[in-house]
Amino acid sequence: MRVALTLLLVVHGALHLLGPARAFGLAELPQLTQPISRTMGVAWLVAAALLLVTAALVIVAPRVWWIVGAIALVASQLVIMSSWADARWGTVANVLLLLAVVVGVLTYGPWSLWAQYRRDVERLVPQAPATELLTSESIAGLPAPVRRYLERVGAIGQPRVASYRARWKGRIRSGPDAPWMALSAEQHNVVEPAARLFSMDASMLGVPIDGLHRYVESGATMHVKALGAVTVAREGGDELTHAETVTLLNDMCVLAPSTLAGPNLVWEPGTDRDRARVAFTNAGHTVRAELVFDDDGDLVDFVSDDRARSEGGALTRKRWSTPLGGYRRFGELRVAARGSALWHEAEGPYPYIELELVEHHVSPTIAERA
Repeated sequence: MRVALTLLLVVHGALHLLGPARAFGLAELPQLTQPISRTMGVAWLVAAALLLVTAALVIVAPRVWWIVGAIALVASQLVIMSSWADARWGTVANVLLLLAVVVGVLTYGPWSLWAQYRRDVERLVPQAPATELLTSESIAGLPAPVRRYLERVGAIGQPRVASYRARWKGRIRSGPDAPWMALSAEQHNVVEPAARLFSMDASMLGVPIDGLHRYVESGATMHVKALGAVTVAREGGDELTHAETVTLLNDMCVLAPSTLAGPNLVWEPGTDRDRARVAFTNAGHTVRAELVFDDDGDLVDFVSDDRARSEGGALTRKRWSTPLGGYRRFGELRVAARGSALWHEAEGPYPYIELELVEHHVSPTIAERA
């Protein structure tokens, strides 16, 4: 849909350039039968510029393009009305643009899931002073593979994280035989009190899909909309909160390793020397997982039986795992930049989401004040 809208705006904007060409005598245009004054020629040029700027913003600023798009729409329709006999068919393009602007408002406007995400981030993400550093002594009680992991990613000697954010790109699907949908996502996590905010944009057959996962104030919700207005899925309640506690633990392991020395985790050895088991408690929910490390000490998998999948309107707990790889450095930390999430069914496991980490940053107020 984004590509089609961009092409529409480029072609529509280019056609508006016929107005100034006619007004200033820059080209012979016998198909235009009505005269256009120089003042209106400038108006046509302004409308063309607004449409072309909107086309660029659809690509580079997809969350705000609709603001300029609404102005471009009004300007375009006004000049079309001034030369109605010649330009009336441009109204068809403006009707399509109007529909896109409405979807943009619903998806990113003040009442959208995105706006709720931004309000939550501003309210919940702490502006904290520097905290104590993570030291070798503070992780002495952790299992050996976890200590080696924290040393390998560069967490030792760094401040304990108070909040962190990440941006992702990838793809997602609803089942093993369902088509993949491209997605982009942004998230903010807070360590204490624990919060997780995950905003997602996807597209199915050209229809924009946006979703928001919220884990705040001891409860989790999930809301997914199509076209910014039609609810596709909505979940909440105790079982979802339990499941999202697993996701929160997974984020801690992958994106904020220093939190693994926190007080709400109980560690024990895994089934072999390259594994460790952990129980994490938050908001009255205790979840468990096993972490798998490779010979170099990198975390390569996370496995839990405490996460639930929606089936027939009910949440059913199933084995969930997140194979990881592609480690690279983001600032002071070296973290996994590629991963997927798998549901383990009776027929075998299948990935339902694949992600690549585009940006990762711990709370700047902590890192900069340390």
